[in-house]
Amino acid sequence: MGYHIGVVEDDTNIQNIVTAYLKKEGFTVTVLGSAEKAWGEWEINPPDMWILDLMLPGMDGYEFCKKIRNESDVPIIIISAKDEEIDKILGLELGGDDYLTKPFSPRELIARVKRLFKRSIATAEELVQEKVKVDQLVMHKNDRRVFWDGLEQDVTTKEFDILVLFAENTNRAFSREDLLERVWGDDYFGSDRAVDDLVKRIRKKFATLQLETIWGYGYRLRHEEVNK
Repeated sequence: MGYHIGVVEDDTNIQNIVTAYLKKEGFTVTVLGSAEKAWGEWEINPPDMWILDLMLPGMDGYEFCKKIRNESDVPIIIISAKDEEIDKILGLELGGDDYLTKPFSPRELIARVKRLFKRSIATAEELVQEKVKVDQLVMHKNDRRVFWDGLEQDVTTKEFDILVLFAENTNRAFSREDLLERVWGDDYFGSDRAVDDLVKRIRKKFATLQLETIWGYGYRLRHEEVNK
């Protein structure tokens, strides 16, 4: 499968069993006996997933999990002899994606590893699909960032929402009433002048964006596909 998994565990028996099962499934495995060594591995050769014991010498698994989560969304499976509900909740709240109580079945661990990788791939594909592009305008919907001709632009919440709506529906005419309902919500009772003001601000920020006025009706974002 080509994935690299870091196993952070100080029990040599568990190290050997987990490593054997993971390698049998085609994973590359790096075994670290402490969180400090695991952090060093993260900085030079970061794994695609962590299998992490909580009770470790020195830095414990909770602290290591927290440090990793400050830098990455890499999947983390916690394995621990601590089976109290509060321990599981804390481990998951600190960023663990799954929690397996010792003693556990190595086959169950493998099943959870595969499930997490499958979920991570699906999430990555979804994130890729969440980018909207029209000419020089690029919007990342997940983190609500807007780029114009390669430079990031500051936009308000409403500016972002209406830009996404136009960009996902190029050449479609929207009435002012439709825009009010879609961007402001159906409980908005103000004037449709709010739409005109918002469009005016967008045109000022994105001067060459083909945001057209349909007189007496509303607006549309013109976009001509180029045949290559």
